[in-house]
Amino acid sequence: MPSLAFQPTAADVRAAQCELARRNLADFCGLIEIPGAPVDEDPDSDTLAFRPIERPQAAHHQLLIDKLEAVERGDLKRLMVFMPPGSAKSTYASVVFPVWFMGRQKRRNVIVATYASDLARKIGRRARSILKQPVFREVFGTGLSPESSAADEWALDNENEFMGGGILSGITGNRADLIVIDDPIKGRQEADSEIIRERTKAEYQDSILTRLKPGGRVVLIQTRWHSADLAGSILPPEYDGESGPILCRDGQVWEVLRIPAEADRPDDPLGRKIGQMLWTEWFTADHWAPFRAVARTWAALFQQSPSPGEGTYFYKAWFDGGTVDIPGLGAKTYERRRYRPGEQPKHLRKYITSDHAPTDGADSDPNVARVWGMDPDGNLWLLDGFNAVQKMDKTAEAIIGLIKAHEPFAWFPEDDNNYKAAEPFIVQQMRAKNVRTRIEPISPHGASKATKAQSFQGMCALQMVWIPEGPMGDAVIEEYSRFPAGAHDEEVDCGAIIGLAISLAHPAIVPPEDKPQGEARGISQMTFNEALQTLNKPASERI
Repeated sequence: MPSLAFQPTAADVRAAQCELARRNLADFCGLIEIPGAPVDEDPDSDTLAFRPIERPQAAHHQLLIDKLEAVERGDLKRLMVFMPPGSAKSTYASVVFPVWFMGRQKRRNVIVATYASDLARKIGRRARSILKQPVFREVFGTGLSPESSAADEWALDNENEFMGGGILSGITGNRADLIVIDDPIKGRQEADSEIIRERTKAEYQDSILTRLKPGGRVVLIQTRWHSADLAGSILPPEYDGESGPILCRDGQVWEVLRIPAEADRPDDPLGRKIGQMLWTEWFTADHWAPFRAVARTWAALFQQSPSPGEGTYFYKAWFDGGTVDIPGLGAKTYERRRYRPGEQPKHLRKYITSDHAPTDGADSDPNVARVWGMDPDGNLWLLDGFNAVQKMDKTAEAIIGLIKAHEPFAWFPEDDNNYKAAEPFIVQQMRAKNVRTRIEPISPHGASKATKAQSFQGMCALQMVWIPEGPMGDAVIEEYSRFPAGAHDEEVDCGAIIGLAISLAHPAIVPPEDKPQGEARGISQMTFNEALQTLNKPASERI
């Protein structure tokens, strides 16, 4: 008797595969050839062929795909993805996902924005190459429209459109149902530029988000170069590296998927134990070794935690004491440079430095002022000050209070527009309250923050800077240690200003008593590298 069991034909199997691919992104990825590196490296070629990626999906790919499917369904409206380089996050989220998203329904527009238009075109070419595979039309019944097929702007014949562009070049044109932002910052140099960071945030607010249709979705894929990058400006200040739904500063709940190279939390999204590495089927232990050598690179690119616990410009050991491994010098041991109230020298020449911000909004930078004392040996003692988000009139009142309490030889405000706008009010208030000091604005413009902080860095490296015990001192050292990757650098700016005043031999700086002027370089002119060389000398030979 013949069997009545259903015997699927090859056509039946193929139809089932296509239906699963239409429903599920994971099955779609398994059915198509995922485009990898181009066969032809000619950047001007518009007909590139790509080598297929043949590696199987790893656990982190499957988790990412789950999140992307939730975005397509509308369960997630905002998604952040942080993974190390080489983990294929862009391949799945920026290349494959937009194509699958567009195939699923009609009249869906997608924008992919990245740090440069050239990169956006490369992403567009890879995505477009999927449309040229016969299997795409087999799955979705649609394909690339011959009327619009440029690498960075193409359409399907189901009325869906794709556009790619550089985030700083301005995104204009049609509104989008899905916006994918992939690496809005090119690299460390750009991430360390406050101007570029602020421009990127402004373009995101003014150009990108204004293109989003009601109910649209945003996916942000980013290497966390800096804690004040685009993701950092959205995440709440208390964000500590966790994955999951996060209520952010923009009032939106973002799903955050942070998968570091090395698991560093007990709630790792992949279920790894602390210390376990990512994608061990592909990345060997030797792969990670060269990147661990540079603390900031490892923390930012590979751990997606852009503020490493140990500083890369200022070391906590310079103030708290202890042994630290410094590149080029090896392990160095430092004495503690913290003091309790009453332990500072009695006869100090005092100065005030300040760095200003214009408003008191929730996202504003703080206004910071610090009182410094210089002892006869040229050491600096941090004595007093404030760090507060407040309007300039409140800042002026606080600075006048510091001047009245400490009677400094001079006040060195940063000579920027924020100070200039408040200067008439400050002078008027000082006269009204009969408070006087020498005001000497210092202009540090024209150099990077790291460059203008070199003199102060050198003094810290020589352990010539004393910080008070207690919460104020702890907070100052913490900000120093996170520079230049930290979200704030106002404390460093205040230190840099006093360092500049000393190194430039500003007339308002009174030379330390009983010290020949020929020794001034040991205090004022020494760069960080010179300070490190000095540390290698016997104590009797140091300045």
